[in-house]
Amino acid sequence: MVDVLLSLLILIGAGFTFLGSLGLARLPDFYTRLHGPTKATTLGVGSLLIASALYFSAHGPGLSLHEVLVTLFLFITAPVSAQMLAKVALHLNLHSVAPPTGDPPPVAHAGKAREQGPPDHPPMPVYPQSPE
Repeated sequence: MVDVLLSLLILIGAGFTFLGSLGLARLPDFYTRLHGPTKATTLGVGSLLIASALYFSAHGPGLSLHEVLVTLFLFITAPVSAQMLAKVALHLNLHSVAPPTGDPPPVAHAGKAREQGPPDHPPMPVYPQSPE
């Protein structure tokens, strides 16, 4: 029963790791390439490490927790490093394939909305200042 579970974890880990590596190699820009190693590969390596911990706990003299510590370290550091890489890329104005989020999507009536202009806002109320 343990061998079946180990085989399943190894296959899942290898599949996720392969998909993450494929995403790293095939996706079009830096921002989308971050998803491969930080999401799929993290799950794949985590699954392989858990399979290793189960194997050495079942066939060794005692409980093996080294792999669990490495897995926790991996799950904590991978998202943080990806976020830091994305912040640096944004700071350096690295080009992205995705359209900017501030621009509205092109629609057929964009010219009519542009002619109307922004809505009128009431003036800000003026409050009397208190004497000091």
